[in-house]
Amino acid sequence: MNDALRRIPVPVVWLAGAVPFALVIWDIFTGGLGVDPVAEIEHRLGRTALYFLAGGLAVTPLLRLTGISLMRFRRALGVICFAYAALHVATWVVMDMALLWGQMGRDIVKRPYLLFGMGAFLMLLPLAVSSNNLMIRKMGGQAWRQLHKLVYPAALLAALHWLWTIRVTEITPIFWVAAIVLLLALRLVIRRPLAWTRPRRA
Repeated sequence: MNDALRRIPVPVVWLAGAVPFALVIWDIFTGGLGVDPVAEIEHRLGRTALYFLAGGLAVTPLLRLTGISLMRFRRALGVICFAYAALHVATWVVMDMALLWGQMGRDIVKRPYLLFGMGAFLMLLPLAVSSNNLMIRKMGGQAWRQLHKLVYPAALLAALHWLWTIRVTEITPIFWVAAIVLLLALRLVIRRPLAWTRPRRA
């Protein structure tokens, strides 16, 4: 499995990551966004960011449990996640709130789900900025790894942000909150690759 994965070029992940955005653009021009297109665009971009965030969190538990390594794709997953999160926030700022900064500030303070979402975005921002080899060299590996632990609280805040926005019981956001909690718990419980994932010596 790992031999096959090594033959997949990383740009394939970038192309796959562009597909949800291309579908949003397609629906904009074909009228497939329903009665509230701004809300639909905003929500789809936010959900996609969370999906890629969960995908990035799954890389380490998958390796420790099965020996399957997606490590070479993890940086791409993280940057794609941030790109969708940035588009999600930009849609809210420009299209939903029409650049009314005072109103935005009051809403963020009054509505906990907006506070959670903005907190998650601000945590992801330095991770995206430092997701390159130059920053790793400048910061040093240990400091870089410590900084990137911000992804854990960011993931929880992002999941709660989505869960808090629903007005009725919906399965999908509950599932993703549970999935993210499980992925974070696995990282704590399983600290190193399990015995059956290690290659046997001849």
